[in-house]
Amino acid sequence: MQMCAIPFGTTDWSNVERTEHYGERGLAYWRTQVFGNIRVRTVEYTPGYRAAHWCSKGHILLCTHGELHIELQDGRVFTLRPGMSYQVADDVEPHRSSTEVGARLFIVD
Repeated sequence: MQMCAIPFGTTDWSNVERTEHYGERGLAYWRTQVFGNIRVRTVEYTPGYRAAHWCSKGHILLCTHGELHIELQDGRVFTLRPGMSYQVADDVEPHRSSTEVGARLFIVD
């Protein structure tokens, strides 16, 4: 990946509009910035959240708070806690997220 045509800047995420995204259970709150073809988000999952779909988009994701479970379509499950991350390429391993206690994430995709 090459990042180009992005001047230096800072982001105060509390000033970025928050959007709601419903899961199979619970809600996800996104704050999104787009820089060229790179999307950067903070995401907060409510307790009990479970994604309503399998995602094939590639991500680099950092868990900053709470606990996140990542289920791969092949049945493997991984748990992220604060300070842990995962990375996956586009169209490689469909995955979905869930959390019992809630989670906050920083995601680049």
